[in-house]
Amino acid sequence: MAQLQEKYRKELAPALQKSRGYANVMQIPRLTKVVVNMGINSQVDKDTFKVLVDDLGRITGQRPQITKSKKSIANFKLREGQPVGARVTLRGARMYEFLERLINVALPRIRDFRGIPTRGFDGRGCYTLGLKEHTIFPEIDPDQVKKVHGMDITLVTTAGTNEEARELLKLLGMPFATNQAA
Repeated sequence: MAQLQEKYRKELAPALQKSRGYANVMQIPRLTKVVVNMGINSQVDKDTFKVLVDDLGRITGQRPQITKSKKSIANFKLREGQPVGARVTLRGARMYEFLERLINVALPRIRDFRGIPTRGFDGRGCYTLGLKEHTIFPEIDPDQVKKVHGMDITLVTTAGTNEEARELLKLLGMPFATNQAA
């Protein structure tokens, strides 16, 4: 079991229940899944596409699902059914292991890192974070990378409000920025 998962079960869940006054343990907000999405330009050649998909698989520890375009758009030179990205949905122990690596290893490797913005909440307790480089993960060797690519990471919680989700993620160790410049 991942250390973060153990910490949530033993320390954070009881602390949240006590601080928020939840009567039932099922009311305590928890992380349900982490979705990692990498949109890849349709103009990229097949070899580069395969390398980026393999990189995403190496980062998450799970084979990515290839996403394909739903309709043709002539201005983008895009045809229906053409691969345009890859995504991975992590749950359970893999989710907590990925989140642990993201918080403790990857985010501190971002140049001029001052915390992640708090504006990524959607109003229903989910948080989305965009990364500009996938090379911040230790699984990726920056010297071997031909094309640096970004990704979106969505943390889905059972929290009903942004405040509950922010408190949960802060207790899990997410380094939110203290003062935001709008």
